[in-house]
Amino acid sequence: MDETTLRAWLVLNRAPGVGTRTFTRLLDHFGTPDAILAAPLAVLAGLGLGRTTLDYFSHPDADGVASDLRWLAAAPEHGLLTCRDAAYPARLAQIADPPPLLFLRGDPSLLERDPMLAVVGSRTPSASGEELATQMAAELASAGCTIVSGLAAGIDGAAHRGALSVGGASIGVLGTGPDRIYPARHRRLARQMVECGLLVSEFPPGTRPLPHHFPRRNRIISGLCQGVLVVEAAQRSGSLITAEFAVEQGREVFAVPGSPRNARARGTNDLLRQGALLAENVADVLHGLGLVVQPECDGVHGSEPTVPADLPAAARQLLAVLDSEPVTPDLLVTRCGLTAEAVSSMLLLLELQGLVKTAPGAGVYRAL
Repeated sequence: MDETTLRAWLVLNRAPGVGTRTFTRLLDHFGTPDAILAAPLAVLAGLGLGRTTLDYFSHPDADGVASDLRWLAAAPEHGLLTCRDAAYPARLAQIADPPPLLFLRGDPSLLERDPMLAVVGSRTPSASGEELATQMAAELASAGCTIVSGLAAGIDGAAHRGALSVGGASIGVLGTGPDRIYPARHRRLARQMVECGLLVSEFPPGTRPLPHHFPRRNRIISGLCQGVLVVEAAQRSGSLITAEFAVEQGREVFAVPGSPRNARARGTNDLLRQGALLAENVADVLHGLGLVVQPECDGVHGSEPTVPADLPAAARQLLAVLDSEPVTPDLLVTRCGLTAEAVSSMLLLLELQGLVKTAPGAGVYRAL
């Protein structure tokens, strides 16, 4: 792409009042960004563009476009993909409002690697939910899936880390410009993504993390993928927006069931009631995508640690009442009828054996 055409794409991308659908409509009408910018203002007004947009076309944001160009030239892993490029993802192009531009950081070839699966969920998951997301993403990546998520706190970050931990492919879709990472604590993870995966954003460099950007980017997460796996989500979780987009786009939706006592699982349980596919393990997801299921993927959330034959009876008693939901030692005393001292001692033994784990501030739960 020559610089004149590149500038035209960037000018249009920053135009106020030109959203994705208007951008696409203008492209369909005029053919190229250069032709749009060269069109008489009266013709553009006749197509429904407002005064603010027309004024912008007369005086484009030269500083903003110059900033975009500097960012693109700053590093070899920085790139730009337009909706007219041959490498633009075919599935994404088919959604109702595909982004006209994608700013890229990392390996753009990952956009061509199938199958792609989104793994999303709560920003504040339970310890067991976060562990499960990491494990399932790792197993799915090992089975050849490219894991897509939003680099958000909680399940998103766990999914990216799980995929990267096994040398798998992962794509992060940002709700900011490609030069900004939100939350800030994921900057290290973002660097790993740039080195071993890919970050994608429809927003130009410098764009701050505004609240309405995140629901909007969710359509890209689902649009890139053949399916969406929701690991843990409350009833008003943003990840349910991704599931809604997935349904609209004709993608498969998978949900991990959760305890009715876990508020963070009410959203996923609702999805199952609405017809989402049950995902008790990786094999369920692979089967739902029509992929070959390897024998090692058949276990429910992987294999639980082996219980030693010489484990004391009191420890076995505790283990029998524990599951993936954290409970406090005080509640275990009530459930088991053991003394507080015995519960504390047996929990320490079980943790040393790798049979239970501690959730900071929330109690203990059975290891997956």
